[in-house]
Amino acid sequence: MPAFATIRITGPDAATFLQGQLTNDVRHLDTESEILAAWCNPKGRVICFGPLHRIDDGYEFRIAADMADDVVRRLTMFRFRAKLDIAVADATESIDPALLIESGQAFIGRDQSEKFTPHMLNLDLVGAISFDKGCYTGQEVVARTHYKGATKRRALRFSSEQPVSPGDKVSCEGRDVGEVLNVAGNDLLAVVPTDKGDEALSVNGVALKRLPLAYL
Repeated sequence: MPAFATIRITGPDAATFLQGQLTNDVRHLDTESEILAAWCNPKGRVICFGPLHRIDDGYEFRIAADMADDVVRRLTMFRFRAKLDIAVADATESIDPALLIESGQAFIGRDQSEKFTPHMLNLDLVGAISFDKGCYTGQEVVARTHYKGATKRRALRFSSEQPVSPGDKVSCEGRDVGEVLNVAGNDLLAVVPTDKGDEALSVNGVALKRLPLAYL
């Protein structure tokens, strides 16, 4: 079951710092209780992804527990002279993976980190990217993909005749075309070419059947 940890970013410069790192606009939290956001590497690949909300002295960012310590370490490298603290909260929590897959919300843990762009994970469709807030890490790649309409691969939902595993390759006519992202029983998300979504896809010989996503 996916386990999540909470990273706390606190201090007077927390908002400015996150605005320059995350894909979404933290100013939305002036009117919203929670937003979704991702942190990307300079090549525009998603390092981590999850909900962000405000607390009294900063923000809390919930991401996969297996990479929380590494994300804190890497974020701290970008702190420079900013007045803020970054730390992992003590508690972790688990979420039913069927609920994430049904909603089409990707779980990005250590095994999925830095493999996919935000568009491949449908983050533009779930409101996790701001295209008018200004620069952030990886922004040039994300914006180029968006404005050129170059989204050729997305996370689609499928059911499988037998269980498969995250990281397994998705095949079409004997050729690998995608990868299983997240799995809950026989329900799964897989990143595949958008023009192959309704083709005869399989994973290790196990047939896939496409299922709907509310936003796609």
